[in-house]
Amino acid sequence: MGNEANNFKNSAEQLHQSKLNPEPQKGSDKRLFIDLDVCSTGQCEECVIKCSYFYHPQNNGIVSVAELATYYLVCRRCEEPHCVNACPCEALEQQKDKGKLLIRHNMRCVSCKSCSHACPYGTIYPENLPLLVHTCDFCLDRRNQKDEPLCIASCPHGALSLKSADIELDENTFLVGDNLIVHSTHWQWKKA
Repeated sequence: MGNEANNFKNSAEQLHQSKLNPEPQKGSDKRLFIDLDVCSTGQCEECVIKCSYFYHPQNNGIVSVAELATYYLVCRRCEEPHCVNACPCEALEQQKDKGKLLIRHNMRCVSCKSCSHACPYGTIYPENLPLLVHTCDFCLDRRNQKDEPLCIASCPHGALSLKSADIELDENTFLVGDNLIVHSTHWQWKKA
């Protein structure tokens, strides 16, 4: 791999890792809360959440949040990752040094959904694998005291909200990185 390609790969991994602080801390700051259990009920044929970020022409910034939360909490982190092996473009990587956490390299992904079809547990949702991906910035620089982010206001099923990061976390609620709180029925090896 050339030096330029290595630099690009490293910067993409740093961006991904900046969202996934492995030891997120509680705090009084407001964080985006997403309820993956609501999102996975099938109530929505297609996600209709809108995004206020100007450069998201298809308003799908929330897809990156759902993908990130799914890889962090729902993925079973297989010993032999069929999803990774099925990818014809080497766009999916299992990070051995980060607890087998998946990362999708968006610039390599062609949205063929081979990884979704290969996952024996159905935890890679095909709707989270669009060709054009826009990474959510959590509206950190656009939040004000009066208005909530457009994604929250436009979700018809109440799957999104802003919550203080010092809330009491129940068994199925997790801090994911420094900007996200996720409610999900989390799969665990111990309980399988």
